[in-house]
Amino acid sequence: MGRRHYRMIESENPAEINIKEYFNVIKKRFWIIALITILATLAGYFYSSYNYTPVYQSSTRMILGKGDQDMNTLMVMIKDPIIMEKVKNELQLDMSAEAIASQIEVTRIDDSQVVNISVIGTDFKLTAEIANTTASVYKSQIVSILGFTEVQLLSEAKENPFAINSTQNRTTIIALVFGLVVSIGLVFLLDSLDGKVRKDREIEGILGVPVLGIVSNMNRVKGSKKRRKQKDVNLRGEIVDIQ
Repeated sequence: MGRRHYRMIESENPAEINIKEYFNVIKKRFWIIALITILATLAGYFYSSYNYTPVYQSSTRMILGKGDQDMNTLMVMIKDPIIMEKVKNELQLDMSAEAIASQIEVTRIDDSQVVNISVIGTDFKLTAEIANTTASVYKSQIVSILGFTEVQLLSEAKENPFAINSTQNRTTIIALVFGLVVSIGLVFLLDSLDGKVRKDREIEGILGVPVLGIVSNMNRVKGSKKRRKQKDVNLRGEIVDIQ
């Protein structure tokens, strides 16, 4: 009795981890896991594709041969409306000078005389054109505006077809992991709601009695044929078919 009671407690222990049982649960309803995971992954992919707008960046550099006193002024003038308006007219853009300026970022590299002009936009060809045109217009116009001639173009902006906000793959992976977690959780929930008794120790836990034996499943057709064969007995050398 003590041994039986111990087995009942052991079988009811929630901390018991039976990897084989978990594997069987997943294997039984694997189609649910596969279906939900595939649907979630496809949903994430199409959602990210539909809502995704690629953003590109191109940069050009130039040297401003001036001391620290005037460097900030020269950098601010790069995005001045006068410069931006000429860039707009030269490229024949359907946007305002303010909109063009909002796409441009001007930074100084390591407190040197090198200034980086970076342009961000949804067209990688146009971003390169804006960056290069801004640098060339600035070089020509700063002479008449401030009388400054020490501007040297260091490097041109190149067309960069690779987006800087490529999150499509990340969204798809997140959707895949989400579908996998949800489907596995659903499978174990369905298993916990299933009232069928499949193991002898479950019977022992419910009835409180030890299991003496297990009756295996038998096919009815095979069973009836076997019983029919048993009725065909050899009685004194004669075959008698008992219906």
